[in-house]
Amino acid sequence: MTDDTTLPLDSQLCFSIYSASIAINRVYKPMLDGLGVTYTQYLVLSTLWEKDGLTISAIAERLALEPSTITPAVKRLEAADFLGRKRSTTDERLVEVHLTAKGRNLRTRTGCLTDALLRHSGFTVPEMIDLNQKVQKLRDGMRQALA
Repeated sequence: MTDDTTLPLDSQLCFSIYSASIAINRVYKPMLDGLGVTYTQYLVLSTLWEKDGLTISAIAERLALEPSTITPAVKRLEAADFLGRKRSTTDERLVEVHLTAKGRNLRTRTGCLTDALLRHSGFTVPEMIDLNQKVQKLRDGMRQALA
């Protein structure tokens, strides 16, 4: 390819991933609205379902977002009683974020998201797992390029 060759948008992987992400978010939105959370809030909760008691910085790092993006989501989740914040017992400078019972219980109601993704994608479970692994490999390669 030469420098003056521009691929059509649909031939550019970055655009395909970007537009697929937007489409997924649009499918998820009504279900997330029913659960009372935004997509960013769902990601915060998902991070805490993996490991409860993280700091905002650790949540932000896990999600590859800035802490300034995570803080408002955490505050709204706290106001809705999905989580709480408390000072670390080992380092008082740190504030840990912990799920409440309501936040832990929400996890069981989020299966509709995976079901909708599979139903609308046309992929089988093994195909979806394979695609996810390939996208993760791409993501990791891009992160390494920035390191």
